[in-house]
Amino acid sequence: MKILVDSKIKHLFYTVALIFFSFLLLSFFLFTLDVTQTAGISLILFLMTGIAVLGVMFLYFNDQYKTMENAISQIKDYTAGNPAARIECDEEGELNRLFHEVNALVAILNAHAENEERAKRFMKDTLSDISHQLKTPLAALNIYNGIIQQEAGDAESIQEFAALSEQELERIETLVQNLLKITKLDAGTIVLEKTVENVSELMAQIERRFAFQACQEGKTLSFSGDESLTLLCDRTWLTEAVGNLLKNALDHTQAGDRITVQWKRRATLVQLVVQDNGCGIHPEDLHHIFKRFYRSRFSKDTQGIGLGLPLAKAIVEAHSGTIEVDSTLGIGTTFTINFLIPTKL
Repeated sequence: MKILVDSKIKHLFYTVALIFFSFLLLSFFLFTLDVTQTAGISLILFLMTGIAVLGVMFLYFNDQYKTMENAISQIKDYTAGNPAARIECDEEGELNRLFHEVNALVAILNAHAENEERAKRFMKDTLSDISHQLKTPLAALNIYNGIIQQEAGDAESIQEFAALSEQELERIETLVQNLLKITKLDAGTIVLEKTVENVSELMAQIERRFAFQACQEGKTLSFSGDESLTLLCDRTWLTEAVGNLLKNALDHTQAGDRITVQWKRRATLVQLVVQDNGCGIHPEDLHHIFKRFYRSRFSKDTQGIGLGLPLAKAIVEAHSGTIEVDSTLGIGTTFTINFLIPTKL
């Protein structure tokens, strides 16, 4: 019988069996004697046997309870962040086999976590190296480009190509900066410095940043929302996220189009909405737009580098928020960001 492999169950079984057979032997012995109080003594023996069995059962289940409590405590300790937490399982039996499998699962999870950590460190170091290596030639190219523009005089072709060169340098610089930012977020090396910020003031800062570009491109920016609304966030990183969404909207709208940014408070949420009436996103691309360096086969945009939206998503999620997108071709696109308002229980 496999159940008797467990030493505690085996001891319980043997102890109860011993009590039971002892009771039978004493009862048989009493019946062989000519005792007038046999019935009373048998009743007492029966009660004592019952009490003994109950006592043994109580001790066994109390011990099992303590074992389970210890196992639960170790599991909670592990989920709280202690990778060295383990359940004691030195004995035999089905319960200890279960504990052994749990410990094996913990070891596998730790191994995966270590591999993931190594991969993140490798990615962080590699991207940091690439980025730092790019900074020096970028600085030199910017200097050379400035000299070309200064010395070009009226040579229209030199001015034209110098302007194109400057545009490409800005693209490379944006790529480097976004790579550094998203790598730091991935590696967890950035600690968000959250403070209570007025959302209207944050949005006004973003509006000033893009107002000139929108005016130059003939597009309308509209910002509106609850002026008293506040949010616990990192001001720098949140403006970066919303700014990337606004830049994406500017890149995919035409002259005469409109981009609106709204913020409001719902029952338990602070909600930010960036909406445009531009070309929209193809349904095939909707599930991929937050992937890094993703480029749609339907997109006519040749300037984007495919990091703005993934960076925005990473920042929002670092604030424990969510970001959703809804788009219809030829009608426009809406990005909705939701931040849960902390409540005191």
